Amino acid sequence: MAQIVIAGVGNELLSDDGVGIHAIRELQKNPIPGVAAVEIGTAILHGLHFLESAKRVLVIDAAMGGQPPGTIYQFDPAQKGEVKSLTSIHAMGLHEAMRFLQPANTLPCVTVVGVEPKSIEYSMNLSVPVQRALPQVVSLVRELVLGWVRAEIPCASESAARL
Repeated sequence: MAQIVIAGVGNELLSDDGVGIHAIRELQKNPIPGVAAVEIGTAILHGLHFLESAKRVLVIDAAMGGQPPGTIYQFDPAQKGEVKSLTSIHAMGLHEAMRFLQPANTLPCVTVVGVEPKSIEYSMNLSVPVQRALPQVVSLVRELVLGWVRAEIPCASESAARL
């Protein structure tokens, strides 16, 4: 299994909640060598096998931080401070679910790239602001992951940010 995993989480049937799935599909069109880009959706426990050997996990999800729809956030769900004002239910669920990994496994560092949703109503389409943000999300994810591939970036050096 890959040491770096990009996990798209969310429900693609609920408009912007599916931004993680849409982003993964874009990333899969031009894969990053040695990096697994996987659709986890809402079946968090079913995705754990992708994380067993991962050292780094980047989660893409809808995140509510009170900013305009389409705002992109980057944060570590285990950090306190600024992050407490951000809500990413699936990423937090994934972070918590990793406790089910074998005790011998070291938990991977988790970074979340979240997008402020406009709508979580039934629809398979992203809202206009989130659709416009999607290329930036994909670009940011590529930039972060390629940085991890090229050099070991310690988890502690990452901080919460609104992009």
